[in-house]
Amino acid sequence: MRPFRFLADLQRPVSAPELAARARRAEEQGYHGVVVPDHLLDQFSPIVAMAAVAAVTSTLRVSAFVHNNDLRHPAVLAQDLASIDVLSEGRVDVAIGAGWNRPEYDAIGLRFDPTPVRQARLAEAITVLKGLFSGEPFSFSGDHYTITDHTAGPHTVQRPHPPFFIGGGGERTLALAGREADIVGLAPRITAKGTGDARSLTLEATREKIEWVRAAAGDRFAELELNIYPSTWPVTITDDLHGEARRIIDHLKGRTGVELTVAEIVDSPHLFIGSIDRLVEKFLQLREELGISSIMVGEPDELTPVVEALAG
Repeated sequence: MRPFRFLADLQRPVSAPELAARARRAEEQGYHGVVVPDHLLDQFSPIVAMAAVAAVTSTLRVSAFVHNNDLRHPAVLAQDLASIDVLSEGRVDVAIGAGWNRPEYDAIGLRFDPTPVRQARLAEAITVLKGLFSGEPFSFSGDHYTITDHTAGPHTVQRPHPPFFIGGGGERTLALAGREADIVGLAPRITAKGTGDARSLTLEATREKIEWVRAAAGDRFAELELNIYPSTWPVTITDDLHGEARRIIDHLKGRTGVELTVAEIVDSPHLFIGSIDRLVEKFLQLREELGISSIMVGEPDELTPVVEALAG
């Protein structure tokens, strides 16, 4: 059984000294890594924040959660990540997804292509990234990217390339993750209207996603690390588990029209609510039943007692 690896989220913009203090504290408390979301919102650029965190820590891994493939050409992203990998002495994960938040695209005049097109572009980008990380002259001709005899640099410390983290909620993206990723992020699905799919939050939906990954991964499934993260509702430490579950049910019904049960809310891999002891129990259950061992838990300090109990 894999050891737990907890990730802290550093999206909130703060000064350099405060960012350094938060990163060092996460490192001391047993977090495996810190992540920075990739959105055009009031938050850090992931590349800048990752480099800053790497400079003030010695063991903490750094990544986005996750890079929106449509915001950067893969050759540019490859150079950025390789640079941080060298500066951090091999502590970068390559976390990437197809992009999903249409309002950001609309705000900057970036075309929001249909899901199959964005997913196909992501698949090509992953091929390009891995080819450029090789350090050898690389060529590629696809529907979305063309690379001609390009030797990228600097050479990554991690060979043949840093670990790939690919996240998504749909079958096509998770099948891609099963074939190409080292770490698979299990996310709620986004509907065609751009809203979250409430049913995708449930334990049964997560089981289904893992089976999609398993089918695509084949013999390499046992080598994959599975990740989960809180979605829809903030991490909430409370002794009133059922009362909090009812509030989430009402919230989801108002947004999606779907009414989940209290049991579905309590058991959801994406809803981190309850006492510290309850969350420790929940994460142990997720690892035992589903093989999920990588968990993004939100801001540093938010679930530190859980991290200390399970990761040391």
